[in-house]
Amino acid sequence: MLHMSRLPLRPTLVAVLQALVAGARHGFDVITATGLPSGTVYPALARLEHEGFVESRWEDHKVAQKEKRPPRRYYEVTTAGEKILATAAAALKERERAARARLRAFRPARAKA
Repeated sequence: MLHMSRLPLRPTLVAVLQALVAGARHGFDVITATGLPSGTVYPALARLEHEGFVESRWEDHKVAQKEKRPPRRYYEVTTAGEKILATAAAALKERERAARARLRAFRPARAKA
């Protein structure tokens, strides 16, 4: 069991993985899906790839030339990425459950009429 103060991934990395699982395929898709700036998304993708949670491949340069744009780097979540995302999502849900329980404990009792 994970310690409550320690998540397996930072929330930014969780958001990027969730975007990829939901169908984002390249960096700009992830930026659009998450609302995160490019200066956050691309380093996150690099870290996730370095950790083995995503794999990438460059598209054929001829496709990019035909569409008059730079080549895209396509990302795919690995099995390890799916596992860490499930672990992180469970940890976030547990953290949320615990926070709600603490909030309930601080609510004043309602006065009976």
